[in-house]
Amino acid sequence: YHIYQFWLNVSDADAEKYVKIFTMLDKETIEASVKEHQECPERRVLQKLLAKEVTVMVHGQEEYEKALAASEMLFGRGTADALKSLDEDTFLSVFDGVPQYTLPKASLPCDVVDTLAVTTDVFPSKGECRKMIQGNGLSINKEKSADVSRQFTEGDLLDGKYILVQKGKKNYYILKFE
Repeated sequence: YHIYQFWLNVSDADAEKYVKIFTMLDKETIEASVKEHQECPERRVLQKLLAKEVTVMVHGQEEYEKALAASEMLFGRGTADALKSLDEDTFLSVFDGVPQYTLPKASLPCDVVDTLAVTTDVFPSKGECRKMIQGNGLSINKEKSADVSRQFTEGDLLDGKYILVQKGKKNYYILKFE
């Protein structure tokens, strides 16, 4: 995932240089990709090609596909099924740096509002948590949650111990139940 992200985030000028140096693509493929990228740079054709080629070369096709799924997960296009399919290492790599809270597994089932506003500090108050839920701004494991009386249960656990909470569009939190 980190290698994939590194190459995906290079500048346009660097991508044009690097695709020639770090891939085994033929001259025609590179020239066609450069032309396509120049016509529509916002699609980041070169960066995606470079990231794919280097990741496959270093880690193989299966790991590239995991990195791609992980990238889509983090940047909003991931689904609940895709999240559940991530292995623990990839999940932790994708959400590296995301605030984590460790809770006792014995506390399950537990009230979502209490857990997010009292047990942890994901929300500063129960009222703000309820408003976010009612406004359809809370996702649990990439699924919107509109029920203020919802409970976290063992059925919510990813890899038997994690719950991914998304507050708004970009704020992620991991609840780790041990």
